[in-house]
Amino acid sequence: MSQAPANPPSAKKAAGGRKFELPEELKIYKGVWVIVEQERGKVHTVSYELLGEARKLADKLGVEVGAVILGAPGPFIHEITGEAIAYGADVVYTVLDPVLAEYRTEPYSKVMTDVVNTFKPEIVLLGASTLGRDLAGAIATTLLTGLTADCTELDISAENRSLAATRPTFGGTLLCTIQTLAYRPQMATIRPRVMQMPERDGTRTGRVVEVTPNLAEEVFVTKVLDFIPDSDQEEAQLAFADIIVSGGKGLQKPENFKLIWDLAEVLGAEVGASRPCTQAGWVTSDRQVGQTGKTVRPKLYIAAGISGAIQHRVGCENSDVILAINSDPNAPIFDFAHHGIVGDALQILPALTEQFRQRRLVNRKAS
Repeated sequence: MSQAPANPPSAKKAAGGRKFELPEELKIYKGVWVIVEQERGKVHTVSYELLGEARKLADKLGVEVGAVILGAPGPFIHEITGEAIAYGADVVYTVLDPVLAEYRTEPYSKVMTDVVNTFKPEIVLLGASTLGRDLAGAIATTLLTGLTADCTELDISAENRSLAATRPTFGGTLLCTIQTLAYRPQMATIRPRVMQMPERDGTRTGRVVEVTPNLAEEVFVTKVLDFIPDSDQEEAQLAFADIIVSGGKGLQKPENFKLIWDLAEVLGAEVGASRPCTQAGWVTSDRQVGQTGKTVRPKLYIAAGISGAIQHRVGCENSDVILAINSDPNAPIFDFAHHGIVGDALQILPALTEQFRQRRLVNRKAS
């Protein structure tokens, strides 16, 4: 998390240290922007999730939603522009140049710094993906503003119209709300699947502003040598799974984690885990669900032997249905699970696996 200095000289602080009057030179900043993450014409779904959230924030402020699309000229830009408007943008800024064909920190951060300084949005949102995290930190540094990373909730403060960004802290044991009061733009990154995907409205209309960047390839020392899509990597894709079966240290030993894999195979699900399991080496870190792992929003999340501390809760609480299996009836996970089974996961998991396997056989015969 990057934060601006605590006491900027131009800020006017009222008694008590809580209320700020925005400096005059910053009052002209208006609008809520989302930087649309696209690679080779494919848009990361977190960008549409953020446009839905930006729409809510902008409506509270009475301002427009802006979407910024960076890339090389191509036919897909028109399609992405239309989708951005359909998901909530009022104005789309297209910044096109062959230098921007592939993501690199230097040209992207230079262009975004210039665009922000020109059009002056008050809020800028990015997805907390690998690309978004890199770009957000670079932009916040060059703009000398604050950045709240990995947020789980965004709102507008009724007291001063500033962005109230909530994120886990102290290893996920607490939630804190951060405001960048006397700096603009206010910036935040949000993980994929944290915010609900908005309804697409194909009848919406919006403006398109074409921005011509001042770029020269020879200025930038970094070059893209190869492009490897996520789908070609062997890492788990938890953020996009419809069903996830996760295990925790309540399974007692790594050999018992096979029960999680067995159930996941029958359900056609991804396998997840709590942080203690990944730290102990039971499964690889790309399967960790939680504040320091992946945030997920599946249709069904099964948590076996997971206590449900806030660190894990942040990662899975937005699932459509959560089924918790734990031998401790007072485990925190039962506070937010939709359904719970109090019992030994080592006995319940094989029984569930067998029941689902039998159900699949019956369905196959019926079809």
